[in-house]
Amino acid sequence: MTDVVHAAVTAQAIGVASHEKLVARAAAGAVVAFAGVVRDHDHGRSVTRLSYEAHPDAEKILREVAGEIAEADGISAVAVSHRIGDLEIGDAALVAAVSGPHRAAVFTACARLVDEVKARLPIWKHQFFTDGTDEWVNSP
Repeated sequence: MTDVVHAAVTAQAIGVASHEKLVARAAAGAVVAFAGVVRDHDHGRSVTRLSYEAHPDAEKILREVAGEIAEADGISAVAVSHRIGDLEIGDAALVAAVSGPHRAAVFTACARLVDEVKARLPIWKHQFFTDGTDEWVNSP
């Protein structure tokens, strides 16, 4: 049986190890995890920090996306989190983990999970640059 063991939009720090632990199963021979980490640049500009804001329905949508991924054949469990609030360079903004008996299905499912979260989750990124300017990304 496939589980969505965790789907959260949170202001708390998130990490790969905790998500891998959430999806670990005795029958799962593969665990694939991904961390989207705040980097110090974007399109040739130096970034100092980010701030994320979420629509009130963001966590519901995240659960829906995780549920869709969990329905795929060969998937045992899914865990995913996205940060909101102020993040520094090196902080994880998105963490996803997927487990299953075999690696091929798990790799595919984790990649699809990340792609779907990026495409559908109503979270907006505010970037701050070293030159004192800022910009919103993915905002309406």
